[in-house]
Amino acid sequence: MALFGFLSRFLPPFSGFVLACVLAIVLQIFIFSPISPDLLHLPQPSSLASLPTNTHLQGVGKVGEGVVKDPEDVLVDENGVLHTATRDGWIKRLHRDGSWENWTMLNSQTLLGITATRRGGIIVCDAEKGLIWVDEDGHPKVLLSHVNGSELRFADDVIEALDGSLYFSVASTKFSLHNWYLDVLEAKPHGQLLKFNPSSSQTSIVLDDLCFANGVALSRDEDFLIVCETWKFRCLRHWLKGEEAGKTEIFIDNLPGGPDNINLAPDGSFWIALLQVTSEGWEFVHTSKAAKHLIATYPSMIKKVNGAYRKASVLHVGADGKIIKKLDDPDGKVNSFVTSAFEFEGHLYLGSLNANFIGKLPLI
Repeated sequence: MALFGFLSRFLPPFSGFVLACVLAIVLQIFIFSPISPDLLHLPQPSSLASLPTNTHLQGVGKVGEGVVKDPEDVLVDENGVLHTATRDGWIKRLHRDGSWENWTMLNSQTLLGITATRRGGIIVCDAEKGLIWVDEDGHPKVLLSHVNGSELRFADDVIEALDGSLYFSVASTKFSLHNWYLDVLEAKPHGQLLKFNPSSSQTSIVLDDLCFANGVALSRDEDFLIVCETWKFRCLRHWLKGEEAGKTEIFIDNLPGGPDNINLAPDGSFWIALLQVTSEGWEFVHTSKAAKHLIATYPSMIKKVNGAYRKASVLHVGADGKIIKKLDDPDGKVNSFVTSAFEFEGHLYLGSLNANFIGKLPLI
């Protein structure tokens, strides 16, 4: 304030007003910014990033169009019944005869990853309530709402092992689902991979300091698991068995998009949904802390920088981490913000946070 008073003696009234406005904006951006950012290194051109763009995802059939709202994740159980958790709080099921069922209402707008359980029913990640088990009759029960005395927030994806253990990701311990892009802008590792033992009700941290921990999948033999780090543009492999047990290594990196959910395919390979983390032309934001503060302060600007709504990509990866194929909708003509891909009986089922249908694509 003393500096402002000193400068005002030498500036005309209008200039003083302009200076006051500039100072107010600076204070708003830097003092009240919701983030404390680091710089983010975007993927460099590589053999993976240069895979030819195609339009395969524009050929999807629209299953349940108008019935589902932003189905983030999709699974098909052993009986061939498709399940999805929608943004309006429903768990909906598609039966083999083509009929849809409003199976159970969870009264939540923050439902994310789902997985089938061997005792029947499904596990749902609720970004606000934690892990929820829905039994075969559609009755929900909160399995886990606290970890080490703190509320479990932003549970993102979950998978069940043969022994009944649940491996699940926490995308961010700092930011919520509704402002998830702030985690991207801050570019600091707030994610976790955890293990929950339903028999003992014990929860342990498997991996900490992850960069927006997202999709989780077990290998076919359950000797390792994969966890996706969205804004690190990579997936990690954590060994559970054998000589490498306990070791964590890069499974695949330098991806041409941020990996979201990952699902095991019947042949032991994996399907990974990729997000366009940044809109084209806005990449410079991640090279400037000042720009990050500015963007984070104004939600309307976050929408411009966030590129997830502009295109869709799915990657097919072998158990060895080698690329098999990439499927695209490069301009979001039919699909955008695709968050999961689940293979069943020769078709790929696609979940999305920007669709009123589930995509169904025949695999040739």
